[in-house]
Amino acid sequence: MSYSCALLNLRDYFPDMIIHKGYENISFTDPVVTTGIFDGVHSGHRALLGHLVSRAREVDGESVVITFEPHPRVVLEKGTERYFFLSTLEEKKALMERAGIDHLIIIRFTKQFSRIKACDFIQDILIKKLGTKYLIVGHDHHLGHSGEGSYDTVVKCASSLNFKVEKIKGFRKDKVVISSSLIREALLRGEVEKANQWLGYDYSLKGTVIKGRMIGREMGFPTANIQPSDKNKLIPYDGAYAVDIRFDNMKLPGMLSIGKNPTVNQSAGSRSVEVNIFNFKSDIYGKEIEIIIRYRLRDEIKFDSIDQLVRQMEKDKARALKLLK
Repeated sequence: MSYSCALLNLRDYFPDMIIHKGYENISFTDPVVTTGIFDGVHSGHRALLGHLVSRAREVDGESVVITFEPHPRVVLEKGTERYFFLSTLEEKKALMERAGIDHLIIIRFTKQFSRIKACDFIQDILIKKLGTKYLIVGHDHHLGHSGEGSYDTVVKCASSLNFKVEKIKGFRKDKVVISSSLIREALLRGEVEKANQWLGYDYSLKGTVIKGRMIGREMGFPTANIQPSDKNKLIPYDGAYAVDIRFDNMKLPGMLSIGKNPTVNQSAGSRSVEVNIFNFKSDIYGKEIEIIIRYRLRDEIKFDSIDQLVRQMEKDKARALKLLK
């Protein structure tokens, strides 16, 4: 059994995760705690979370994860730039639960909260509010105002507050230390297979099917135009991808087009996300679907004619079916 499969089966052994909004009026039994953003809850995160769960079982305590919403960058770096992330809050909750966590605390991140110093956060929240007995931190973890709370700072605070601290090494795969930024960069280059390896699962997008221009239908490849459910969810680099589509308890194969469709758009159009579900003709307008992005097929290309585009799409479909099988 692979590492990722073992993690996904942890829910067979532990009860459902409890979600807390904020840290007031919570009581735990010998909590073993970690904190972080955990964007994507990737394989490196899950190595840490697996250790957290194991340590909590060893001390007959409860595993507790503290995360923050919205992402601190959205609050602290407001401007014209938009930020894109690997997971929505709902996706993060589901991934945390699969990792076997007992409690997930979601703290609303504000500018005022960002000003709390590391030792004050540890003393006032982790110790006084939550009764932390054991704190586990990642290799690059920082706490408090402007990230001034390094591991050394945490250890110094712990010496006077009677709790234990443990630092986990970075999780390595393909000779690199796995991180959310590394995975985001891979997806923005279109390297979805590499990103999926580092995530430990296949990257996906959720969205609602909306009406488009029906051009795909005229070419024999009807597509569902997707309005992403979360504006901050990262959409991979433009191109064609082999995907699985989930909705109404079904999973169907298909191919995804991301980009501006230069062959059929005479002027520079806006970026679109369109999926062709193989051998499927039902009306799904208004439905929410999930697109699991598994393989990259090719870059977006401007063809000299619609006929050339259709011939390429036929090749894309044949390759996608072979890959997805």
